[in-house]
Amino acid sequence: MDKDFPVANLQAAQLDKIQQLEKELRNETNENIVLIAYDEEDQKE
Repeated sequence: MDKDFPVANLQAAQLDKIQQLEKELRNETNENIVLIAYDEEDQKE
């Protein structure tokens, strides 16, 4: 099952929230955490 997921179209405030959560997770885990937002399109096969 091969699917393509386009990057989510986020507003600046939403992107800021994701970046803040990345920073918090990095501080908690000492790992380089990167969150990715994508738009899961309903693809029926």
